[in-house]
Amino acid sequence: MLCFAANSLLCRLALAPHTIDPASFTTIRVASATLVLALILMIRGMGRPKVSFSNWPSTAALLGYLLFFSFAYARLNAGTGALLLFGAVQLTMFAVALWHGERLPMLSWAALAVAVAGLVYLVLPGVAAPDALGAIMMAVSGAAWGIFTLLARRFPNAVQANADNFLACLPVAVVINLLSASQVHVSDTGLALAVASGALASGVGYLIWYAALQNLARTHAATVQLVVPAIAALGGAVLLSEPVTIRLVVASIAVLGGVAVVLTRKQPAPRISGRTAS
Repeated sequence: MLCFAANSLLCRLALAPHTIDPASFTTIRVASATLVLALILMIRGMGRPKVSFSNWPSTAALLGYLLFFSFAYARLNAGTGALLLFGAVQLTMFAVALWHGERLPMLSWAALAVAVAGLVYLVLPGVAAPDALGAIMMAVSGAAWGIFTLLARRFPNAVQANADNFLACLPVAVVINLLSASQVHVSDTGLALAVASGALASGVGYLIWYAALQNLARTHAATVQLVVPAIAALGGAVLLSEPVTIRLVVASIAVLGGVAVVLTRKQPAPRISGRTAS
């Protein structure tokens, strides 16, 4: 979650002041992640990234998240974007988890409600009537990330899976970048932020996330991501000299505390549809 929060901060620093255009940011982010993951594969003696058509759902979900997130971020403020993004992530992942029979105890549902309320309270001052296209793109981005996370549970080799996914995304990102060539602008600051977002926050961060997902239920994987906006806000206060307000403190306690309760409660056994074996 620290890597995801770092990604949020890097994207904010790059796209909000327009130090780089969304298409170029995405292309550089994908290329940097691909390079880092390819180096890790070679160091481990695991070969090199390859485009695998059998991974196309995961690759499509990753590409959808990356592209729609970057373009939506240029049209929405941080508060509105966070609500739309994480709302879509939660709805997608909880819908799939409940469909597969995963359940939460009542105390966990109450704690989840506290965490969601904390998130809303945290971003509420920045929420405004969103740009319609920006809102749609951010919602699609959140749903795509939720699908990408759910599909990640199928791949035990985190390095190979992520390297293959990013490599497959790269040609499409380049084509979209070329199609929007008239809007391309890349400053030194924007380039550095995009590289950091791809190489560290995405390349390394996604490896850790893939590994963690092997031992997380879908509902837990969805819930824990609620801490990202809170960590990003705290990081903004520490690294960007943004003010530490009572709202930030209260919201962070609510989000982090609610998530902690959900993760520490024992999950009921999934319901099994159909007749049970005798």
